[in-house]
Amino acid sequence: MGCAPPRAVSPDLLYRAQLWSADRFYIVQFILNILAMAFVWSVFGASAHLPMFVGWTALAVIVTLLPLRHSRQRIREDYASVTRNDILAQGGLVTLQGVLWTVATLSFSQAGHPEQIIAIWTLNSCLMVGAAVALSALPLASIGFLLIVGAGGVLLFPEAYGPQLPILAASYALALLIASLKHARAFGQQLQTGAELTEKREVVSLLLREHDELGADWLWQTDTARRISAVSPRLAELLGTTPAALEGKPLVQILAGSHWESGEFNAGLRDVAERLKRHESFSHVVLPVEIDGSLRWWDLSASPRLDDNGAFLGFRGVGSDVTEQRETSDKIAQLARFDPLTGLPNRLQLSEALSAALHSVERWNGRCAFLMIDLDRFKSVNDTLGHQVGDKLLEQVAERLREMCGPYEVCGRIGGDEFAIVMREFDEPFRIAQFSLALIDALSQPYEVGPNMLYIGASVGSAMAPRDGTTTETLIRSADLALYRAKDEGGGTHCPYEPRLHVDAEERRTLEIALREALDKEELHVVYQPVVNAVTGKIEGFESLVRWTHPEMGVISPVKFIPVAEDARLIAPIGEWVLHTACQEAMRWPDDIKIAVNVSAEQLHNPQFVSCVMSALDQSGLAPGRLELEVTESVFMREGTMATRILDQLLALGVRLSLDDFGTGYSSLGYLSRTKFNTIKIDRSFVVSAAKHVPESLAIIRAVVAMATSLGMATTAEGVETQTELEMVNALGCTKIQGYYFGRPMPAHEALLLFRNKRTSAVA
Repeated sequence: MGCAPPRAVSPDLLYRAQLWSADRFYIVQFILNILAMAFVWSVFGASAHLPMFVGWTALAVIVTLLPLRHSRQRIREDYASVTRNDILAQGGLVTLQGVLWTVATLSFSQAGHPEQIIAIWTLNSCLMVGAAVALSALPLASIGFLLIVGAGGVLLFPEAYGPQLPILAASYALALLIASLKHARAFGQQLQTGAELTEKREVVSLLLREHDELGADWLWQTDTARRISAVSPRLAELLGTTPAALEGKPLVQILAGSHWESGEFNAGLRDVAERLKRHESFSHVVLPVEIDGSLRWWDLSASPRLDDNGAFLGFRGVGSDVTEQRETSDKIAQLARFDPLTGLPNRLQLSEALSAALHSVERWNGRCAFLMIDLDRFKSVNDTLGHQVGDKLLEQVAERLREMCGPYEVCGRIGGDEFAIVMREFDEPFRIAQFSLALIDALSQPYEVGPNMLYIGASVGSAMAPRDGTTTETLIRSADLALYRAKDEGGGTHCPYEPRLHVDAEERRTLEIALREALDKEELHVVYQPVVNAVTGKIEGFESLVRWTHPEMGVISPVKFIPVAEDARLIAPIGEWVLHTACQEAMRWPDDIKIAVNVSAEQLHNPQFVSCVMSALDQSGLAPGRLELEVTESVFMREGTMATRILDQLLALGVRLSLDDFGTGYSSLGYLSRTKFNTIKIDRSFVVSAAKHVPESLAIIRAVVAMATSLGMATTAEGVETQTELEMVNALGCTKIQGYYFGRPMPAHEALLLFRNKRTSAVA
């Protein structure tokens, strides 16, 4: 571990220290300068030019008094407002003093008398020594003075004296300069050391004060027999007794508590006891301590005490109560491996259990399985009754899973309403299906949550090792694909993994990647299927249908790419593009021809959808009454009022609404009471069955037509392909017909030709 860098001295502190040190000596330097002036007068007063001599003296006195004045002012203010400018000003004045003394040196000794030259050089030497000592804390000032005065001393000696004396003067000045710089460096180091010592004293004082206030740690010591001595009041307080009661008791007995008699010590206490016997130091040994029936955790450290001769005196150490930290770390460990809501193992622990099961499969040539479970209709509970009810429901689901699992199964929660089970050591593969169906049956039983009786179901996907994979990742992915198939088949069932599922997943992934680029590459196009009047056969409108032609995969059926678009959240941008395209095309038709556009549940749960419809109408200029939006019952399966609010806003705009595929899903008359639909569309499956005189289908169509008529709605029979089907839906009272009998979905230009050729009555 590297040493921490020394703490830097702040500039303000450095400036104050420098000037304080210089001010201590300045009165001596001031007196030295006055005496030096008097000496100059005594030596050169008779021979020098008097006016110049007086002027020099006056200037020297002023330059000497100014630093003295500044020094007194700083002392009075206790160096409160010292800045870098004060350092520069002091250095400038001292340098100016050096200039004045150099002028005196070179001017007053021009007569060249040896005694005068020696006298002035001696004076300069004294002044340089005084400056080197007094200004050691101000390197800038000392350097300026010594360089200038030293240069004057070198130039003082005429050439007739030879080179020895100038060299001597230069060496003397250089030596003083080096000594001054060394003193300045020592001053800086001393200041640095002082600052570090001050900081350490502050830190130690702070730590001691904090220790006294918080009382987190306590000191303890033992004698040579490992008995407690000089008991700390804090230690006695923690143990709920007095120092006198603890004095002389064995340390291990205090720590062992009720286990002292039995000798059943935990590993930490055994380690401490052994180190005490061997007189070995130990550090941060965490062990449980029983105090008044409750368990606490202590952290102990200690070293042996020795006298001057090296004889063992006992142990001295420090202890702290780390119960809260221990409990926190235990909670963190719990959260890392268990689901906080249900208490079941989480994804990490399930993955570890599966990895261990796979290792056993490889070692013993056995089998294991991974089951993924998804709750059916759980989202409806969450949305309608709230997350608190949903959480309580998940807790009951977890409890049922625990009851279903034996010693060879590990169940856990992956997240949300997804659970998983690791099955190990089963004899035959059919046990997976048996267990899965039993799970579905158990999880599908009613749940009582408060005043609510809830009904949900479950779907299960399974994968078995080694048949379906030999790694954790492979087996989990295989089970996930099987669960996807189970959900796709309507839920409430179990699907085992098949290799075909992986192929299907890859195909879906390839389709998704291509579909993300289809709009930009203009691979999508819209076709239009006529909707005609059931009595006259006159075209009343078209339904717009999206088609996809890929340059390499060719024509891709909507049955394939529409589910992919819904799963990949691409249905909204595709639907928006179809809406704009269809509205633009409808403007080329007669004003009484309507255009129907399918709208997904995803779009109707987007708050911006109404703005999207308004944008399509504004950009195309299409009248709102000519646009009919077709929705299916699935929009109401997602709980909440968002879809209903948006449909009401669309009706307020004047847009028409059609309920598509009524009767094929979870049909409810409640849908019709929530929203004022203009049209109900009857699915082709009922039309085909009715043409075959199936009683149930005939009854359903009659009921839908009667209900629509009473509510002022039109009915459209979809998928009419034969004369028999046409006659049947006419006889049942359907108002509009759509199907291959009158026209297949056609490109825009073919639809436009129907009107240009005045063919307003469509015949196959």
